Amino acid sequence: MEEAILDYLHFLKVEKGLSKNTLESYQRDLLHFMQAMQEKKKTKWSEVTRTDILAFLEEKKENYAASSVNRYISALRQFYLFLRQDKWIEENPMQYIDTPKKVQHLPDTLTLEEVERILETPDTKDPLGLRNRAILEVMYATGLRVSELIHLQQKELHLAMGFIQTIGKGNKERIIPIGDVAVRWLERYFSEARPRLVKGEVPEVFVNAHGRPLTRQGIWKNIKAIVRDAGIKKNVTPHTLRHSFATHLLENGADLRMVQELLGHASISTTQIYTHVTKQRMAKIYQEFFPRE
Repeated sequence: MEEAILDYLHFLKVEKGLSKNTLESYQRDLLHFMQAMQEKKKTKWSEVTRTDILAFLEEKKENYAASSVNRYISALRQFYLFLRQDKWIEENPMQYIDTPKKVQHLPDTLTLEEVERILETPDTKDPLGLRNRAILEVMYATGLRVSELIHLQQKELHLAMGFIQTIGKGNKERIIPIGDVAVRWLERYFSEARPRLVKGEVPEVFVNAHGRPLTRQGIWKNIKAIVRDAGIKKNVTPHTLRHSFATHLLENGADLRMVQELLGHASISTTQIYTHVTKQRMAKIYQEFFPRE
């Protein structure tokens, strides 16, 4: 059973060109599913029935969010298409299993005042504090995903011209403008902090205390600490700055298509969720300030 999973992951890497993070996610979900089937004494994929899969998904519904269950269904649907195509199975038990309707959750966003408080919290007299300020400024000014931020390289910065390059989902390159304030903090980071952290050649822009490239976990941990020190009670993650970037652009009159391009969304429908956020905030302001409300 594991051999089929490894074949499938190789197919995704070579034929589909999926990223390392996506491949690891598929591998984790499929191995979990395989172990659940092996506990039912299934030794071949051809022995797994539609009933087995439905029981597995039902168990996940009791313990996981709907988005996680949908992810399992998507992973299994694609995997079983591969198994059928490569003759591992004759019948596809996923054929008539539908994906539950996705519940749309509005992303958490910060007000401009909250963003300012977070940006001003790091101690910029300290090299790591100056690095954190530069990270926050770049994330808010560009809407970069955390995966894009940690892989951002010096050669992709074109600060004199006011833009940066990044490779996003699906290995798609995009060009993003970056504001003067973020540029100034980046320049300070390069002149005052980074030389004290890095020993040798490191192409990545942001490094940890040991001079090595930062990880997702490192960014997450730092932002959680900064938000706590800023006295903000909201559940703020690295993605919250990306959400706030998009929402604030739309609130100030930006075109939805432009925001889609900046965020690197393949579909405009993904970007449209931010219009619901701005309408929700508008309704809240109306209820708070309209004298007859």
